[in-house]
Amino acid sequence: MNTIRSVCVYCGSSPGRSNVYMKAGHTLGRSIAEAGLRLVYGGGTKGIMGAVAESAMRAGGKVTGIIPRFLVNREATEPALGRLDELVVTENMHQRKHMMFEKSDAFVALPGGIGTVEEIVEIMTWAQLGHHRKPIVFVNVEGFWDPMMNLLDHMRAEGFVHTAHLVKPLVINRAEAVVAALLTEGASVDAPTEGVQSLIDKM
Repeated sequence: MNTIRSVCVYCGSSPGRSNVYMKAGHTLGRSIAEAGLRLVYGGGTKGIMGAVAESAMRAGGKVTGIIPRFLVNREATEPALGRLDELVVTENMHQRKHMMFEKSDAFVALPGGIGTVEEIVEIMTWAQLGHHRKPIVFVNVEGFWDPMMNLLDHMRAEGFVHTAHLVKPLVINRAEAVVAALLTEGASVDAPTEGVQSLIDKM
């Protein structure tokens, strides 16, 4: 039985310098929708965030946007947000991240900045602590995530990742290959664990 019903996508609220990043966002959003999966994302309507959501909606997909109140006018426009299938406005970033985790069966990082790194690293931290087994994917568009992978390898080599077997993100170079990989991964494990609520609340 496949356990993947919704996919959380972390990515930049800016388009980046290369148009390949926006193209990857459009491709991923469309493929999530075409697979009948729900997109869960940070609610932004600009940059790569907007590309993912727009393409998912155009393909007839269900989209949940989760955005803190203070970012509504910075990363989105209210008319665009009104087109989402589901919109959740949180009071702060912590609530946003917590809700994105709870609503998602898998996590995908497209290119982005510090916020994107922070979000996907937190998900890997929870995996390392054994509080979930939900698949994690880095979409390595034109080697964007190579420095991150090198850093993880360095941490392991230097003895700072003691439960490396629990942190095995998939690194996929092409956005169009992500959904198939997630469905394969989801079929190979039991239902993803929800995590220990008390610990998640503290993080």
